[in-house]
Formats: sequence, C-alpha cells, structure tokens
Amino acid sequence: MIKTLQWYAYLWFNMLKPRFRLVWLRMQNNIAERDACAHAAARNWARTAITANGSVIKVTGLEHIPMSGGVLFVSNHQSNFDIPILIGFVPRDKGFVAKAELMKVPVFSMWMKALGCVIINRSDARQSLQALNQAAVRLMEGHTLVIFPEGTRSSDGKLGRFKAGSLKLALNANVPIVPVTIKGSMNIMPKGTSLIRSADVEVIISAPVVAAQHPGKDIHAVTEMVREIIRHNLGE
Repeated sequence: MIKTLQWYAYLWFNMLKPRFRLVWLRMQNNIAERDACAHAAARNWARTAITANGSVIKVTGLEHIPMSGGVLFVSNHQSNFDIPILIGFVPRDKGFVAKAELMKVPVFSMWMKALGCVIINRSDARQSLQALNQAAVRLMEGHTLVIFPEGTRSSDGKLGRFKAGSLKLALNANVPIVPVTIKGSMNIMPKGTSLIRSADVEVIISAPVVAAQHPGKDIHAVTEMVREIIRHNLGE
C-alpha cells in the first residue's frame, strides 16, 4: 500500500510539473514548441511511471511503424497502464481516441488536450460521429492516434469484441492501421483495483494493415482482420 501511495504522489507531481511551461507557450501562441514540449514531457512521464514501479517492458516489431504520415495504432486494452506504455515505449508522438469520462479528471484532461486526443461521448451519437470525423482529419494531416476498439479494459486479459465501425476513421483517412498487442499489463493494475504491482509486459507491433491493399473487403472484414492479428499474438 505504501509503495502504491508513493507511486501516485510521484505520478501527480510529474504530471503537474510541466504545466506552467505548456501554459506559457500557449499564451505565446507558440503552438509547435508547445506540442513538442507536451509530447516530450509525456514520454518522460510515461517511461518513469512504468520503471518507477519496477515493471519491465519488452517491445518487438518496432520496424513495422511508419515514421512519417498519419497512422492509426489499434491496441487491445488490459490496464490503465496501457496508455503510458504506448506513450513511453512505442515511437512517434501520439494522441488517443478517448472516452469523455476521462475529461472529468482535471490533470488528465489537461494532458489529453495537450496531446491532441479526440474525445468520444458514447451517449451522444452525433458528437461521437463528429469526433470520429475530427480524428480522420487529424490522421490525414499526418498525426498519429491510438484507439482501443474493445471500448473498455479486459477483466481477464482475453480479447473482447471490437466495436462496430471503430476502425472506419482509418479507412476514411486512407492511413495504415498498425495492430499493437499488449500482454501482461493487467498484472500491473488489474481492472477493479487501484493497487500497483510490478510486472513483465510484452508489446508486439505487427505489420501495418492497409485497407487499399485489400480490395473488396469492407470495414467489418478489415476490422476482423486486425482483431485476428492481435488475438493470435495473445495466443488465444
């Protein structure tokens, strides 16, 4: 318990520390430097947040990541720690397609805005559509986004069903989909508990799926293709 409390104190301190510089850069209308500062601070925070609790992250398949242009990372979701794992250990600056409930947490909401996250209100169909259109525009502009198409964390580590149409934004933006498989992160913080433990986590980055290279396949077929890649990597 003491170790967990120390970790949370460390977490909040390191999330708040860059705030004033980000605000100052925004006031100076120096958007490019503000964005670079935000992503650099997030990477540093994410890596230290993981290593501070003794966890070890092993990443394979880095060569599959396109290093320019828009990319949609599609990942399974086992733990709240999936976000810092992806920020800190998978190259390229990235935002997340995230649920609106996270905006109720003041510090997290600041970082979500700074990183260019796209917010989905699942109870508002019109807003959700607008947000997905916004996400497609960001991808077309060359930005990178992450989506957890299961919609929620797994309670047992097994892969859930993907939400219908969750990958459509990648097809609309005509950008590659990079499947990411996270194995073992649920052992750091299982769903339903706030206690932190150390764990060994494996991240597998698979070759991009480009919808244009699969003529005749609709969004459902492409979504199932990506899900099958992650399911296979999980050993299910």
